[in-house]
Amino acid sequence: MKEGPDIAQIGALIGDPARANMLAALSGGRALTATELAAVGGITLQTASTHLAKLQTGGLLTQRKQGRHRYFALADEATARLIESMMGFAASRGHLRHRMGPKEPALRKARICYDHLAGDYGVRMLDSLVASGAIDALGESLSVTSKGESQLKCIGVDISDLKSSRRPLCRSCLDWSERRAHLAGSLGKALLSNFFDKGWARRTAGSRSVIFSPEGERQFLSLFPLEA
Repeated sequence: MKEGPDIAQIGALIGDPARANMLAALSGGRALTATELAAVGGITLQTASTHLAKLQTGGLLTQRKQGRHRYFALADEATARLIESMMGFAASRGHLRHRMGPKEPALRKARICYDHLAGDYGVRMLDSLVASGAIDALGESLSVTSKGESQLKCIGVDISDLKSSRRPLCRSCLDWSERRAHLAGSLGKALLSNFFDKGWARRTAGSRSVIFSPEGERQFLSLFPLEA
């Protein structure tokens, strides 16, 4: 194709194994240093710096300085959705890696995708919200109903505050492990933050997995009873 978007350039940037590993690590929403990303990619710091420069030039990463350190993060939510959807596509075609070890069940159950909940619990949450009439789903298009606004306010999420944001309120995001949709957008972020604030769940150091406390799990399953 002589004109139009250059998908080959994006494909080449993501296609390198070391760069793919670094992008996957950053899809957890945390900014990481070049040293941390070098360890994730299994490469030297010098090589990692070269890869990071290419990803930044290609518009997939952003960089910020804090003191003497430089931190790298995904450029935006669209980049995170791209990485997550590619993971889902790869999994659906049988292109799987088998080096995740004991962390894999935890990642499949509940994990962070950029800034919202993914995995079995993420899919369960969206399915439950749709089944209860809180969210209308038309294909990949999602919208909060008036019933949903009241329901979510009882949980502690005020939709009126989120509507003022430029970011989409609801967005469907393909889940790589479940190969179905979970909830992204400002509502997805607000719900996950709510779970953290209430002490129902916590992040795991060095991982994208989200661990629910016994009480948090009981509350979550009660609020979102429909299994994925």
